[in-house]
Amino acid sequence: MTHNHQAWMTRAIELAKQGLFSTRPNPAVGCVIVKHGKLIAEGWHVKAGQPHAEVVALQAAGDQAKGATVYVTLEPCSHFGKTPPCADALIAAGVKQVVVAMQDPNPLVAGQGLARLQAAGIKVEVGIQAAQAAQLNQGFIKRMQAKRPFVRLKLASSVDGRTAMASGESVWITGEAARESVHKLRARHGAIITGIGTVLADDPSLNVRLAPETQAKLGLDDVLCHPIRVVLDPNLSMPLEAKMLSLPGRTLVMTSQATAQNNKSVVETLLAQGAEIVAVQAQDDRLDLDSVLDYLAQEEQVSDVMVESGAIVAGAFIEAGLVDELHWFVAPHLMGHQGKPLLMLPGLVTMQDRISLKAKSVEAVGDDWHFVFGFAAQ
Repeated sequence: MTHNHQAWMTRAIELAKQGLFSTRPNPAVGCVIVKHGKLIAEGWHVKAGQPHAEVVALQAAGDQAKGATVYVTLEPCSHFGKTPPCADALIAAGVKQVVVAMQDPNPLVAGQGLARLQAAGIKVEVGIQAAQAAQLNQGFIKRMQAKRPFVRLKLASSVDGRTAMASGESVWITGEAARESVHKLRARHGAIITGIGTVLADDPSLNVRLAPETQAKLGLDDVLCHPIRVVLDPNLSMPLEAKMLSLPGRTLVMTSQATAQNNKSVVETLLAQGAEIVAVQAQDDRLDLDSVLDYLAQEEQVSDVMVESGAIVAGAFIEAGLVDELHWFVAPHLMGHQGKPLLMLPGLVTMQDRISLKAKSVEAVGDDWHFVFGFAAQ
């Protein structure tokens, strides 16, 4: 039976992955219904506001769900949101057993769905492939438990750690395959953070640019495709002609509370250009990064943030201990010691100051390499 549980939960996790790009701010969830050792129905949560994975599978199963075993990657919900409680739907369908990979991480509701199922006489088992299920929804889990988004820092450089030549040339360091991987990575995030220095130097789009067939395969529509673009701009230097202001999707310009208060005409002009202005705490002409992340999690329900910036902002996030995962795309080039460095980490002076990383994965992407690191201290 344990072997069967593992196999069916593996299938549920594979189904959940199909919603990774389209369910935000909801978690990605998969569900499998089995009876007498045979697959009856399956489903996954496709998009926020649409039926959850359990309901999709139950609708496909019909009357066959009675007496069946249900495998689901996340505890069935027990509250009314945009859709009715899944726990109630399972009870009404007369299922015999529910096998759950992990509890809902929201401390206000965790365990209540399971308790409702048990109270109705349904056998419940929890913890089958919990680690794999948690990996699917790292951002959602962190937002529920820590009230913060999961932060990924994306870097791209030559082998010798340069992001531009001494002349300032930087297009393109990595190849087409790596750039497509970056766009897919962007599409998984609720927000992308950059600094005003990057906007002034490069005028980036920070949108998702994928072939229509790729976008459709990932379940992305034209609205959901683009994360919120967040520009850290303590002095309101955002150019009115910045490319991102005319592109689909939202652009938040985050500035200090004092700057917003003292530059109301600039604020009004940027608003007229399509920007949204958000004032957060700041100190010594630098925005408080904790306040930035708090705002995105609490006011925008953003679970996953990608930092895609220059060396100063990227280094500031690392030194503040706010990066959960580092994604480094490395091109097989040497660009010279006079080129632009990958990171600015002025706080690291002695060997004792080193920040230790732990390798999670490495993958060849065309001619380039994609390294993923965690932080040993976390």
